[in-house]
Amino acid sequence: MARINPYSLGLDKNAANHVALSPLSFIERAALVYPQRTAVVYGARRQDWRETYARCRRLAGALARRGIGPGDTVAAMLPNVPAMFEAHFGVPMCGAVLNTLNTRLDAEAIAFMLQHGEAKVLLTDREFAPVVARALQHLGDKRPLVIEVEDETAPAGARLGEITYEELLAEGDEDFAWQLPADEWDAIALNYTSGTTGNPKGVVTHHRGAYLNAANNVIAWSLPHHPVYLWTLPMFHCNGWCFPWTMALIAGTSVCLRKVDPALIWPLMREHGVTHLCGAPIVYSMLINAPAELRQGLDRVVRGLIAGAPPPAVVIEGCEAAGIAITHVYGLTEVYGPAAVCAQQEHWAALPAQERARLNGRQGVAYPLQQAVVVLNPDTLQPVPADGETMGEICFRGNVVMKGYLKNPAATEEAFAGGWFHTGDLAVVHPDGYVKIKDRSKDIIISGGENISSIEVEDVLHRHPDVMLASVVALPDEKWGEVPCAFVELKPGAPTVTEAELIEFCRGHLARFKVPKRIVFAEVPKTSTGKIQKFLLRQRAKSASAIE
Repeated sequence: MARINPYSLGLDKNAANHVALSPLSFIERAALVYPQRTAVVYGARRQDWRETYARCRRLAGALARRGIGPGDTVAAMLPNVPAMFEAHFGVPMCGAVLNTLNTRLDAEAIAFMLQHGEAKVLLTDREFAPVVARALQHLGDKRPLVIEVEDETAPAGARLGEITYEELLAEGDEDFAWQLPADEWDAIALNYTSGTTGNPKGVVTHHRGAYLNAANNVIAWSLPHHPVYLWTLPMFHCNGWCFPWTMALIAGTSVCLRKVDPALIWPLMREHGVTHLCGAPIVYSMLINAPAELRQGLDRVVRGLIAGAPPPAVVIEGCEAAGIAITHVYGLTEVYGPAAVCAQQEHWAALPAQERARLNGRQGVAYPLQQAVVVLNPDTLQPVPADGETMGEICFRGNVVMKGYLKNPAATEEAFAGGWFHTGDLAVVHPDGYVKIKDRSKDIIISGGENISSIEVEDVLHRHPDVMLASVVALPDEKWGEVPCAFVELKPGAPTVTEAELIEFCRGHLARFKVPKRIVFAEVPKTSTGKIQKFLLRQRAKSASAIE
């Protein structure tokens, strides 16, 4: 007779011992435990956690009164203002899904997202009125309810909203009896990937993953209670890497900022005692290359997360010299933003600055609450050897991975082939187990049968003292098939540098076949989150990989 497992008898889940994981729990606790601690700073405006929680509940109640609930989408076309922060709690409190829109997209892309996501409500800011107005025209009679988020500091623009955000909140009740999701697998957010060709894909994330990655940020970054966090990262990007929810978890202060501008950032860091910030390498490059007088008077080390593109070693070194301690994280929209971290080892501190920068430039290891990040042979799905040489594809597995792509089962199945989420990034694994990206699969340059990592070439170019930003793509070549072509932005006020001088500089640091055969001095196109748009550069270079 088969033995009955005694631990399976009378020990079922119930309301007392099993509660859905959701980051909504965090703001409820912050308001209860730290009601008078500052939650949001924006210009002269200050909100404590009690008021912020009450406003989020009003938002949820007002949306519910208008029939918004589970299965509905609420879109937000907003900069980093308090309403955007509140939407991360108020929208899911009524059971709806928050769709934060990239504020630099064109009207056609915004219209597609509103239509594909079936948005019932749109929160918008007058700065984006021209784009939003054209997008709404595309929707015809299927346009959502438009809510105007008023901001006296916003640029001039037409009002599109049927009512204002404050009028909407007035319809709600600060005692609205919101509920945790019936299932922690329920969707909390919809984020569209920035497609380079065709329509973008809608990444659907769940309450459980948002809860865990908010906690991941605290653990991986050793965040203290009550940090002061400056919003240099767009909240629309992967829900601000889950940091709205992270700030509620540790009752931190969010200093909101409409625009990433070193002339604003450095004074804000001094005025508010900023302790933490996040951003892509270009954000840090702008900060460390700001005029010296702007950077004076910072009396503490500011801690920064850097991601979005492999950071050049020179940026890591420059941040260290400027008093910004960098931690490198890696991830994608499909894994809630950062899901791997270059966990720093104590003995690195004794190493030379250049070696520390090299080690910190790796993508690292899995976030503590992510099950695994591995590099797999794309054909066999077996791990590559940890030799620092053998390339494979970075793959994730764990609870901090999306539900899938909205209304796109084929793309979802492809992304999860073999039981792993496939990133499309090519990397090696070093003997210590740390992952290092070599390139996107479509960015590898194959010259005369040799693989050239565009990132390796970019790292060398960034070491030139006059180079602000460099991006390398393939240029068709009759003899070699492809050769490296570099697009270079020089630092403001830098002396004139010639193509020949930069090529000669590269020859001192690279094998000859890896040296760029052409250098173009021009502004490098970037997304609003600082990612370089290589597909545009490939088109400009007429590279063989321009068609994706």
